[in-house]
Amino acid sequence: MMYQRKWFKWISGILAAVCIFFTPVRVTAGQQAPDDISAKGYILMEASSGKILAAKEEHEKRPMASTTKIMTALLTLEQDGLDDFFQVDNDAIMVEGTSMGLLEDDQVTLRTLAYGMLLSSGNDAANLAAVKISGSIEKFAEKMNARAEQIGMKDTHFVTPSGLHDEEHYSTPYDMALLAREALKNDDFAEICGQKKAKLTYGNPPYTRWLSNHNKLLDYYEGCIGMKTGFTKKAGRCLVSAAERDGITLICVTLNASNDWQDHTKLFDYGFSVVERQKVPVDLPQTTFPVVGGVKDEVGVTLSEDLYAVLSQEELQNASQQILRNPFCYAPVQEGDTVGRLQLVYDGKVVAEETLVAAETIEQKQVDLSVQKSIWERIKGFFQKMFQR
Repeated sequence: MMYQRKWFKWISGILAAVCIFFTPVRVTAGQQAPDDISAKGYILMEASSGKILAAKEEHEKRPMASTTKIMTALLTLEQDGLDDFFQVDNDAIMVEGTSMGLLEDDQVTLRTLAYGMLLSSGNDAANLAAVKISGSIEKFAEKMNARAEQIGMKDTHFVTPSGLHDEEHYSTPYDMALLAREALKNDDFAEICGQKKAKLTYGNPPYTRWLSNHNKLLDYYEGCIGMKTGFTKKAGRCLVSAAERDGITLICVTLNASNDWQDHTKLFDYGFSVVERQKVPVDLPQTTFPVVGGVKDEVGVTLSEDLYAVLSQEELQNASQQILRNPFCYAPVQEGDTVGRLQLVYDGKVVAEETLVAAETIEQKQVDLSVQKSIWERIKGFFQKMFQR
């Protein structure tokens, strides 16, 4: 009898492991979210789908301290002339708290200010970027709130570009996860926030110095790719981070946490244990796009790479695919040229996307100049008759 029980437990364990392997996103028995998270409010989100894997008071409004600089840096990096030097506004850099070391009459670029915000959490960098871009902190705050509305951050209100405390300056774990998800789409932002240190040039005259990243998770957690720390007495310790493994990106936000490094480690470990990236079946044998001026009027299309999504089998069955083609496709078209995008939509959201490319080469049609001359003569004759009348 004892032997049978042991055998049964062994078989049950094997079956449980098999079930876990084949259920990509679903939280399975024995894989519960950690219940010893120190943060007052937190969220763990899968980046591509926006799926919430674990959360507590994720819609509760709280101060978010210097994680605010995610928005400020994103807006900064969306400007033109990122590498153009300009002279600092001396009033803008006179601000309390953390600093990247800007001094009066220094020369600096917007890109360098983004580094100063994301690595050194420079309040001077945030204020200066705001004034440079919008003319004043108040005007820049309007820009921040407008961008937040575009992203879908419904429970967020920005007052300062730095995150210094203000009673009307707040967000939620959910909204900050949406912001992080948006910021990672910006290649410059993603590159900067994942660097442990950076060699930068600024000053009067500009000279080279190093800035180090305050985000210790870049050293402590395998696969961490950023993003931003924060602290004020009112907000407590705040942290927004992202980690990537096997093509899966997770975003974690903790607000008012006594042990944020450990919180994020536990939540990431849990998240990577319950999600799986799987290949989406796509069939495009008869799909063609119109071509203008080619020897053929249509070109076949194919995916540039396989399409992957982080969805369960049930969710995948309820997802839909939509094809978006470029507005114009002029010959000549080379095999492999980008002609559109394929999107996977689940619950009204785009959860995966891949580029569509031409599956063949379409040469340009040769124009018969004699026919072209004849057409021009007809047009000319038409107008001559009009004027004669």
